[in-house]
Amino acid sequence: TAPARPRATGPGREVGAEGGVPCRWCGMSNHPGRHYCARCAMSMAATEEQADPERLPWWRRLFDHRDEEVPWAGDRPLPDRGLRYLLRWMLIGVVASLLILGLVRLPGAVEAARDHFAERAPVAPNRVDASWSYGDQGPELAFDKLNNTWWGPGVSQAGVGEWIEARFDEPVDLLDVVITPGVSIRADQLGESALPRRMEVEITHANGMKTTRDLTLDQGVGPQHRGFRAKRVVTVRFVLDTAYAASDDKQVAIAEIEFFGPSTRDFL
Repeated sequence: TAPARPRATGPGREVGAEGGVPCRWCGMSNHPGRHYCARCAMSMAATEEQADPERLPWWRRLFDHRDEEVPWAGDRPLPDRGLRYLLRWMLIGVVASLLILGLVRLPGAVEAARDHFAERAPVAPNRVDASWSYGDQGPELAFDKLNNTWWGPGVSQAGVGEWIEARFDEPVDLLDVVITPGVSIRADQLGESALPRRMEVEITHANGMKTTRDLTLDQGVGPQHRGFRAKRVVTVRFVLDTAYAASDDKQVAIAEIEFFGPSTRDFL
C-alpha cells in the first residue's frame, strides 16, 4: 500500500503563547514580548505594530492617506475639492503665516524683552536748548538734577508750540523718561505755574530718521515716569501742547527731565 499523504496543518503556536501575537510571515503565535519569531526567526516588530497600531497625531492624520482604499485604474474620482480640502489648505496657510510672522517679529520681540528686564542707568544730554526761556530760567535748569529749579518758556497760557530740547553727541538707547512738572515737588507750590499736560515728542535718530510721539502727564507734583523706548537717539524735543491750570498770568514750568537707558553692566 502507498504511504499516507501528509496533511497540511496551520501554523502552530509556541508553547505557552496563548493569546500571543501571530507572526505576519509564518502565522505562528509567539509570546507577546518576543522580538523574533520562534519558528521563522523573522522580526516581530512590524507584527506588533499591526496588532496594536499607534494612533498618529492629528497633524499627521490630516495628510495621511494610507487607510484610504486605492481605486482601480479608470475608476478614480475627481480631485477632492470639498470642505476637508479647503480646511486643509486654510490650516497650511495659517501655519505658514504664523511661522513667517514669528521669524519676522522674533528679533524685535527678543530685543523688547531684553529692554524690559534691563537694569536702568541715567543718561544725561550733552547740550540742551529751548525755543524761548523766561528770564534766567533757561533749559539747563530742567536737566540739573535739582527739583527746585525749573524751565519756563516765558509765554502765558499753555505755551503752545514752545519747546525744550536735549541733544546727545553720541547716539544713545533710551528706555524711560521721568518728568517733574511745575516749579518744584512741593504741593504748596503747585499753583504757582501751569503744568504741562500733553506734549509732542520729536525724536531724531542717528540715521536722520525722525519719529513723533504723544506724551501725556498727570496733574500733580513729583516725578512722573513714562516708558520711552527709542534706539540710537541723538535729539529729543518736547513741544508744549496743552496744560493744566493755564491762565494769562501763568506760564508752564518743568522742574526736571531725566532720561534712562540700559545699564552697561547688562553687557559685561
